[in-house]
Amino acid sequence: MAVVVTLPWTKQRWALPFLCVLTTTPQVSETLGKRHKTVGMWAQQMVSVVRRWLPNVPIKLLGDTAYSILELGLHCAAHHVTLIAPFRLDSVIHQLPPERTEHTSGRPRVVGERLPSLEQVLHDPKTAWQRITLDWYGEGKRTLEICTGTAWWYREGSSPLPIRWILTRDPEGKHPPKALFPIDQSQSAEEIIKDFMHHWSLETTFEESHAQLGIETQRQWSDLAIERRTPILFGLYSLVALFGHALHPNGDIPVVQTAWYYKQAATFRDVFAVVRRHLWGNFSFPASPTDPDVVLLPRSTLSRLAYAVCY
Repeated sequence: MAVVVTLPWTKQRWALPFLCVLTTTPQVSETLGKRHKTVGMWAQQMVSVVRRWLPNVPIKLLGDTAYSILELGLHCAAHHVTLIAPFRLDSVIHQLPPERTEHTSGRPRVVGERLPSLEQVLHDPKTAWQRITLDWYGEGKRTLEICTGTAWWYREGSSPLPIRWILTRDPEGKHPPKALFPIDQSQSAEEIIKDFMHHWSLETTFEESHAQLGIETQRQWSDLAIERRTPILFGLYSLVALFGHALHPNGDIPVVQTAWYYKQAATFRDVFAVVRRHLWGNFSFPASPTDPDVVLLPRSTLSRLAYAVCY
């Protein structure tokens, strides 16, 4: 789990990890003699932990297709957590159960009549579409066509979950249609889509952690060493961002340019270098206790070596 924040040195949102759980495959769980837990089961436990830490803070949980699970949605609703995740186009949705009158007999219905699937809504020529324009993942403006509605997501053997589904498609047909299911029905469709777009910042965290911190490239032979180091490296990513914010609260972090690519905002690599230089005392290592200006290397050479080490 990571918290999505906006840092002063960039307009892009960063996802800072704060809770890491390592999962196993069913085969590994069987070998260890443990009950296997799916990603959805672990996610439910993580939601419970975070809600216990922050009992009164509004929480929006963003996830990819792996978290499009009815049980997770019910768990989030019970803990007052807003889940926003992709929704399968062939999912079974229903109307609200009909109101009972004094002449109604039999057991109360759990849900109402079955509604057309979102795949049917997508290809229905009578579907009314609304056009909106959004800032699309930092790539500029993009126009989408959306339609939305409310329903109850239900599967036999579980409780129904009231949701608001949002179906999106590209007017030019270059991108496949997608659907979302937020369990909070008070937000507008445009606000929900904007919120869900923030989940992409976690992919940047994975990429930067892999390139700069060595995640997924550890060379330990012990499983226990892997279990210890991976969460620590994710936590280090967040600590570097916090240290960088403490050193430069105004966001004036030096941005190193290259001949083939121009950067307008600092990246994790730039922040990491600033934190390294600060922790290493700006490479001020006097060689003489009586004359601090005496050094074994010329300042220009030391500066070039410091640059190489920091970056």
